Amino acid sequence: MPVIFRVILGIIVMAIGFWMVWKTETVFSWFGAVPFAEEKFGEGGTRFFYKLLGVLIVFIGIFTATNIMSDILFSAAKVLTNTK
Repeated sequence: MPVIFRVILGIIVMAIGFWMVWKTETVFSWFGAVPFAEEKFGEGGTRFFYKLLGVLIVFIGIFTATNIMSDILFSAAKVLTNTK
């Protein structure tokens, strides 16, 4: 993938993750409660879960923009296919 497209895609993904952290209440109103998060994190666990998910998405965007994501995926494919 050309560098400019990779960087633009990474910035878009980072912006989506940032927006999820910033506007958690909007995300909550769209998708509702997550029973797993409410059970494990207690009251308000869904909002905390959406914030964690947003931070994870920001890191994925950073990894995409800096081309670390392809190295991670390549390494995972080598491990899963047992190649050297």
